[in-house]
Amino acid sequence: MLQRSAISSTIRIDQASLYRMAKKFVLQGSDKDRELTIDYPAELNSEQLDAVLRGDGPCLVLAGAGSGKTRTITYRVAYLIEQGVQPQEILLLTFTNKAAREMLERVERLLGSSIDGVWGGTFHSIANRLLRVYAERLGYTRHFTILDMEDAKGMVKLALKSMKIDPKARRFPSPAVCMNILSYTRNVGGSIQETLEVKYPNFVELEPELDLLAQRYSERKRQANAMDFDDLLLHLLQILEDPVVGPQIASQFRYVLVDEYQDTNAIQARIVNRFASAHGNLFVVGDDAQSIYAFRGANVQNILNFPDEQSSVQVFKLLTNYRSTPEILQLANSSLKQNLDQYQKDLVGLRASGEKPSIVPAASTRQEAQYVAEQVLAVREEGVSLGNIAVLFRATSHSQLLEMELLKRDIPYEYRGGLKLFERAHIKDVLSYLRIHENPKDEAAWTRLLLMQPGIGAVTAEKMAGGLTRADVLQDAFTLAESQPVSAKVKTGWEVLAAILRDVLAEASEPSKMIRAIAASGYQEYLEREYPNWRDRLEDIEQFALFAESYDSLETFLADVSLYDDVLALKEKGKSYDDERIVLSTVHQAKGLEWDTVFILHLADGSFPNRRAMEEEGGIEEERRLFYVAVTRARKSLYLTYPLTMGADTLVLNRPSMFLDELDPRLFERIELVHAPMARAPRVRDSWSWEDGYADDVIELDVHGEPKRGSSHRYIESNSSSTKTAWKSSKSVGSKKLPKSLLSDIEDL
Repeated sequence: MLQRSAISSTIRIDQASLYRMAKKFVLQGSDKDRELTIDYPAELNSEQLDAVLRGDGPCLVLAGAGSGKTRTITYRVAYLIEQGVQPQEILLLTFTNKAAREMLERVERLLGSSIDGVWGGTFHSIANRLLRVYAERLGYTRHFTILDMEDAKGMVKLALKSMKIDPKARRFPSPAVCMNILSYTRNVGGSIQETLEVKYPNFVELEPELDLLAQRYSERKRQANAMDFDDLLLHLLQILEDPVVGPQIASQFRYVLVDEYQDTNAIQARIVNRFASAHGNLFVVGDDAQSIYAFRGANVQNILNFPDEQSSVQVFKLLTNYRSTPEILQLANSSLKQNLDQYQKDLVGLRASGEKPSIVPAASTRQEAQYVAEQVLAVREEGVSLGNIAVLFRATSHSQLLEMELLKRDIPYEYRGGLKLFERAHIKDVLSYLRIHENPKDEAAWTRLLLMQPGIGAVTAEKMAGGLTRADVLQDAFTLAESQPVSAKVKTGWEVLAAILRDVLAEASEPSKMIRAIAASGYQEYLEREYPNWRDRLEDIEQFALFAESYDSLETFLADVSLYDDVLALKEKGKSYDDERIVLSTVHQAKGLEWDTVFILHLADGSFPNRRAMEEEGGIEEERRLFYVAVTRARKSLYLTYPLTMGADTLVLNRPSMFLDELDPRLFERIELVHAPMARAPRVRDSWSWEDGYADDVIELDVHGEPKRGSSHRYIESNSSSTKTAWKSSKSVGSKKLPKSLLSDIEDL
């Protein structure tokens, strides 16, 4: 078999060229004058119609948000079949099997007949079908196994074991992190060294071992006749580039259509080009403005460079938006204009004019959460169902306080893009550290933390936890553990845990300080080793600490957290799928969805845009595209919120996101939050103190966190019973608050 392949490579027969040179014989009944059953001009707008009817050859369809992308692809497939193209000659590549299935079902409804034979599905599913036929050319049998993520992780563990590496026993990435490193490297077509330098700088010194791991992992898959998801794509490309079978496969597909082309990576773009190499009918649909998956290896340059890499490309633009009001689209268009590396296009809305988007600065993250929760209830009172309301955010950490506010107000919600707050492993870890500090007899918490330590397995953890619960105070637990005879490996693991617990003990005054002590301790090293997204988890923990700042007592804090957790569990247990709930989602998870009312949280500098993303090449433009995606999820109402300050022990002033600063003020309405007025006694001359300032001081901050000197902006009152106390804020010098009369003097320094 290898010998035959070598001969073919030597001869270098360009079968694709031979196919294009071949004479054509047109079968009767497949001519282009056949009667059409679909009235395309009546069903499509002029932009869509142009793409559907004239889409032969290489075509790029730039489909703006809400412009009918799916409709255009569906009608294009139907039109091809009505023109006499056989279903098996059509290849439709998508990023979810659900999308392909729904499109092809729509085509069948349009035509009123079956279209069995169309090749529709994800890159991976199409790869699987073809590799079942050609696997033997690659040294596999056609009965190869596809490894899911857990299977692949298990094989990485075996490869690490063969290298005598125990990730728990030393500072080495976990199997999950190793998988991410290997996968990203293969998808972008780079080297492990490049991946480590860009994505995992903490592990750069481990490059030789990770290179060896990649080799061992590949060998084990071969021995097991198994492929992981990345192998499916790489081996498909290998088959398509085979000089013998590649042209045969390409000649089968007269028309190739690709959905969401902006999300393709380097390997997928090469696969697409090989599929279309025989006939040249390549119809790619996408929107460079919605390219937001660079962290997975997607390359926006694939869609931006498409006209330069194909010959005689037709470019169609779908700019008519059916989703959002003109006011929302004007804001979205204005923001996107700041990007340089893009196709110039402005969405035009068909909806009736509505209200301007609102920008809402809040005094703090807590007030931001209170406002959103109260406004959700107000919007519901206006007749908008909870299911038509969404709250979007850049990172899961931004939603924590809002989750608490929703629970307090009994507002049901559905969380997308991750687990709810108390379901997240790192939050459970932090709570275990705190629970042990409060109650050393908590065996479950001891067991959880012991299992995280190097050198400690399940049996040892269970035995040690049982012994440690004999302690009445945490200090006694240290004494008990150190008196037990254990192996050197177990002793090392215990010392790591004890060091973290002592850091927590040193900050025993307040829950927030204890949480931050955990994050700054050896626990951070554990997160780095264990999770690819460890930075996001640290941000989660910081937000959890901010929530804890309103508590002076650890006992009260843990009791309230348990109550929140219990209430949430009861709600989840009792809910039905018909329950109406608002959606809480990361922006990435919200792509392709839409709601009547959308809130975008935490639009503060360093949060959205994400500070880390801004440090990467092209990062700012990708973050702006992410903001654009978030904005264009809204149909009728859009609220953009951010906190002016963060923290309480140490007040940090926030600037608004650069994406808000860039906007023309005429495109939005600013809302300032004030609490419902309260009656108060006349100020007493001597009522000021270093500890509390004046008891009735209220200082309003402007959008930059500075004391406000008059304003013409509109005010909204917060009428929740939980927020009817006057909001009190003042400039801080160290930990002492100064009276208003001194503030102007400080500002002049």
